[in-house]
Amino acid sequence: MTIALGVGLFLAGGLALAPWQASPGSETASSLDQGAAPAAGDPLSADIASLQAQLRQTPTDAQALAALGLEYVQQAKNTADPSYYPKAEAALQRSLALQKADNFTAEGGMAALENARHHFTAALGWARQAVAVNPYNSTLFGTLADAYTQLGRYDEAADAVQRMVDLRPGAPSLARASYVAELRGDIATARHDMQRALQDSGSPTDQAFAYYYLGQLAFNNGDPSAALAHARQGLAVAPTYTPLLQAKAQAEAALGQTDAAITDLTQATARVPQPEYVLQLGELDQSLGRTAQATEQYQLFRAEQQLFTDNGVTPDSDAALFEADHGNPQQALAVARAGLKTRPFLETHDALAWALYLNHLDRQALAESDQALAQGTRNALFHYHRALIQLALGDTTGARTELTTTLAINPYFNPLDAPRARALLSGPDLKTR
Repeated sequence: MTIALGVGLFLAGGLALAPWQASPGSETASSLDQGAAPAAGDPLSADIASLQAQLRQTPTDAQALAALGLEYVQQAKNTADPSYYPKAEAALQRSLALQKADNFTAEGGMAALENARHHFTAALGWARQAVAVNPYNSTLFGTLADAYTQLGRYDEAADAVQRMVDLRPGAPSLARASYVAELRGDIATARHDMQRALQDSGSPTDQAFAYYYLGQLAFNNGDPSAALAHARQGLAVAPTYTPLLQAKAQAEAALGQTDAAITDLTQATARVPQPEYVLQLGELDQSLGRTAQATEQYQLFRAEQQLFTDNGVTPDSDAALFEADHGNPQQALAVARAGLKTRPFLETHDALAWALYLNHLDRQALAESDQALAQGTRNALFHYHRALIQLALGDTTGARTELTTTLAINPYFNPLDAPRARALLSGPDLKTR
């Protein structure tokens, strides 16, 4: 995970779009569940079953259809099953057909869906429509901010987040405010805002969400011990919250507790096979010389990427970086270039920079690296990629500076690349490729 809040925020608070929330102060506290272990009796599955039963009795209930569409979007996130996305679109479009005017619930649902599928321009259009209908629902401004962020429109995203905080200064809005600060490299403010989100959390799941991202902020800034402590605190209040297992494993691996890391990460992927978890497990396996296990995880990652693509999700930085590091550099370049057209976000600029470097287009790579770091984001991977680009261009001084920055930010940023960065920096000279 390169940026602590990242795409995971797209659905944070997404279920707060109930149709009765049409005036200031009327929003209820929303769940921030971002991946608790699915079970037959979990509340979200129960809500889906209830709405399905209701719609069998009243199939033209536009608001029930909109609510069902939103539930499907959240269930796709919870289960890492993108086949819920076409179901969500069908329900939301049916709702919009039945209620063409003032249907901000379905419009906001479409914005959440398109964000989740990485169709950010479409998401922005839907979010704007929803906000025009109901300018008092803070969650709509969160969805608007998510689209602006991933389109690289950072100032507009910050304005939308501020409006969200003004309307409802709770966990969903404070989490996004934390992300705005993190993107700007202001880690102290990011941590402060996330602590406020924790204090305002109204349920164990909301607390787990805040503990998870506090841990990510700690880990991404070189403190795996604090990250591990946050993961354990979160699991104490929400034992089935799967992202905390992934975070716990990440910190354990950095601290040399590799057996525990493998156990926890294996359990996390068994519960919810998020591509991020699968790739993390594969790279940890590879770093430990477990070649067969790593190959198995990489094959699973490819299969999952195909499943997401088949269900309408546009591949971008994750797919490009995977191909760059573990597959085909030419394919990585094609994916990154296409991804930048739909998601001109700093992570996509970094992925394109790395793919260009691996295809020996170093001058272009440096320009994309400039874009990735233009906001002042503290990201060890971005600086590592930039170091190798500068090295290829013969700028050994710049490369040494970037490698030093990389390891100062987070000496544990990746189980494969962090040792390579240390070896380069401590070697007798900096060699090209």
